[in-house]
Amino acid sequence: MTIFWAVFFLLFPVLVIYLCRRFPPLNRLGAVVLCYIVGVIIGNIRILPENIFNIQDTFMTLTIPIAIPLIFFSVDIKRWSRLAGKSLLSFTFVVISVVITVCFGFFMFRGMVGGEAWKVSGMLIGVYTGGTPNLAAIGTALQVDPTVYVAAHTSDVAVGALWLLVVITVLQRILLKFLPAFQPLEDKSQSQEAMNFDSYDGIFQRKVILPLLGALGIAMLIFAVGAGLTFVVPKEFTMVVAILTVSTLGILCSLIPAVRRIPMTFQLGQYFILIFCLVVSSMADIQKLLTTAPAMIGLIAFVYFVSVAIHVALSAIAKIDADTVIITSVAGLYSPPFVPMVASVLKNKEVIVSGVITGIIGWVIGTYLGIAVAYTLHMF
Repeated sequence: MTIFWAVFFLLFPVLVIYLCRRFPPLNRLGAVVLCYIVGVIIGNIRILPENIFNIQDTFMTLTIPIAIPLIFFSVDIKRWSRLAGKSLLSFTFVVISVVITVCFGFFMFRGMVGGEAWKVSGMLIGVYTGGTPNLAAIGTALQVDPTVYVAAHTSDVAVGALWLLVVITVLQRILLKFLPAFQPLEDKSQSQEAMNFDSYDGIFQRKVILPLLGALGIAMLIFAVGAGLTFVVPKEFTMVVAILTVSTLGILCSLIPAVRRIPMTFQLGQYFILIFCLVVSSMADIQKLLTTAPAMIGLIAFVYFVSVAIHVALSAIAKIDADTVIITSVAGLYSPPFVPMVASVLKNKEVIVSGVITGIIGWVIGTYLGIAVAYTLHMF
């Protein structure tokens, strides 16, 4: 049975891509959204086998480190240098808004969360400035009760799944009412190309598929280097090292014109992202959330929505565009692996590098910041 689901996770995105091409209403909804919805459904109607976690974990481990260099191959890094300033400013606003909101949330919810509310606050600082590695690192450092940790993580997965659905469906349209639109840096012909970066037309033509297989080989070699380095660093740093390595090598390869000109590397990377979306959404257990952690749900929902509101308000004052605000928010709240997925929904690959890099910065600072805030709140 697990073999069936492994094949399903691997090939279902092919069907989704075909259906989006065949039916315009589905194309407007988007392949990412469809994979996400299907994943949530199959994960919560109890049809997955009990031993499916190893399959899910394998796909999550493999897909992103291969997707990131493939996606970076097509990105002109020189253009990112003109985006770096506002991206870093926007991410600074993300960190500020998360710290403010978590601190307020601590005083509002500590009576309901219990005696370990200060530890939970530290974990939330870490997870919403860098991602799950920070959550686990802070939970271990503060010796959080296992039940509290599971409640926090389950609540984060469920609330995060709901908010991510907002992000990939309507958030851009909402924010454009308050924030300026993203201004592309490329010329008109390049802009037209960017509008079609999610098209798979002609991918099996000989002139496309052969160079693309070569690009996949380079990406797998990069993945192997990143995986190899994880064996020589402390366990808590393995994910950071792996993503830093594949991102850096992918960026360096994009500086080689012959690699950057390989057609459809972005589309191939996006295919791996679709697999990731399907798998990660299938792991969201809504029923478990609703029965185990109502207080935690309230705290985490408060942190999500209020921190985003503060981030948007600060960005509006600084006149930062909507796409940059969304991508840096995703980099903090969800971590770098989610950046390419959301960039695809935004139809804007120019923000990918800045999103991943700011997210990696969050990975680096999140654990230290979370522990510092936790011990500060423990004094009250």
